[in-house]
Amino acid sequence: MTTEERSAPTRTAEPAEPAAPTGTAGGRRDLAAAAAGVLLVALAMGAGWLIQQGDGSLQVQWPPLLASWDPHLGPGTPAAVAVAVAVVAYGPRLAGRLPWRALLLTCWAGSVAWILSLALIEGWYRGVERRLTTKHEYLRVIDRFDDIGAALRGFTDHIVIGPPGNWPAHVAGHPPGATLTFVGLDRAGLGGGAWAGTWCIVLGGSAAVAAMVALRALTGEHLARRAAPFLVLAPFAVWTGTSADGYFTAVAAWSVALLALAATRTARHPAGAALGSGLLFGLTCYLSYGLTLLAALLTAVLLLGRTARPIVPLALGALVVPAAFTLVGFNWWAAYHLLVERYYQGAGGTRPYSYWVWANFACTTLAAGLATVAGLRRAAVASPAAVRGLRSGASTGAQRLAFLTLAALLTLVVADLSGMSKAETERIWQPFVVWLMPAAALLPDIGRRGWLTAQAVVALLVNHLLWTGW
Repeated sequence: MTTEERSAPTRTAEPAEPAAPTGTAGGRRDLAAAAAGVLLVALAMGAGWLIQQGDGSLQVQWPPLLASWDPHLGPGTPAAVAVAVAVVAYGPRLAGRLPWRALLLTCWAGSVAWILSLALIEGWYRGVERRLTTKHEYLRVIDRFDDIGAALRGFTDHIVIGPPGNWPAHVAGHPPGATLTFVGLDRAGLGGGAWAGTWCIVLGGSAAVAAMVALRALTGEHLARRAAPFLVLAPFAVWTGTSADGYFTAVAAWSVALLALAATRTARHPAGAALGSGLLFGLTCYLSYGLTLLAALLTAVLLLGRTARPIVPLALGALVVPAAFTLVGFNWWAAYHLLVERYYQGAGGTRPYSYWVWANFACTTLAAGLATVAGLRRAAVASPAAVRGLRSGASTGAQRLAFLTLAALLTLVVADLSGMSKAETERIWQPFVVWLMPAAALLPDIGRRGWLTAQAVVALLVNHLLWTGW
């Protein structure tokens, strides 16, 4: 037995239907879980409307989403419908038959097409070019980074509201790695909202590919292929195009994927993959403060791989970006504490925790879709066996998938309880929601196209009935 065989997680042949419960009863319970998701959204809408009409404290116009009522069609409508129909009709078959590399490229193209077509429902200018140029966004401060070193050293001076020249909401709400990305695009001759939006859409679409790479390494190719159509047709694509959170999602997803390759020793150079994962994790922490919680998912990957071997190169890689920013003069911890102050100066100070602590998950239900809710029910049922299987080293692919998706859900619970995620979670939780989506692979073959249709309908209704914020 080779070193690689000894260190890889034990794998068994995947069953034709990798779900935990099967049969008619399992199908009825899936529908009941989906119905519970619909009820949660309805309750959040009803309670949110009463609160917002009463005192306006929710700070959203169409609770629980940051959106306003705006029924409309647009240039992207035919394309979005066509992409949805194509994925529903042909996605499962292509996912099962295409060669692996061709499938990855097809999924990337399909994901980008879905994100872009949804964005174009608002038209090119309103849906793509203008999105990252509004008063809250990164592109409004490009000219303040002519001297990058000086801007980073003085970054914390402009976070809280009060001193002259405080940053716009998104710039103040994130470490400067996010802003520097768009400064870099501008310096490379790709300035303006069109290039910034394209960057977020194209990279955001690659998150589905990263998830498939990780799933293949951790759970087996069969389940990765089953998850592919659901990853492509993700309802949260409404908020991926175009927001910087789509870009953040891709960076975080590739960090997880590279660590999965390292932990299972399926990469040609596992140490290099772990180092790359650490580099991306370090960058992720300087794109969004909340994405430090990605450490929980990386830990889950190491547990699934049953190895601690990648930890040293992972840690070394993770130190590079923080060291660079610190040497230049940016203090992450000081900035985070100032952000908390800024958060409570704004909407975060008025939005009631008692509502958002549960309504956030109504937003997540809309972003993840009803198929994901049903899949998570199956993951929860499989969780005791998954834990026993991991302890014994004899877990099935379905059990490992259940463990991964529930680890992502637990991460969202932590983010939710922190109180720093009151509203807008349909957008800002994308880097974690993408790891909930594969739970739909646990659903049986019967009804798969129906579940895919449900995913598409959620996204199409939200995008055509509402104008989503930011």
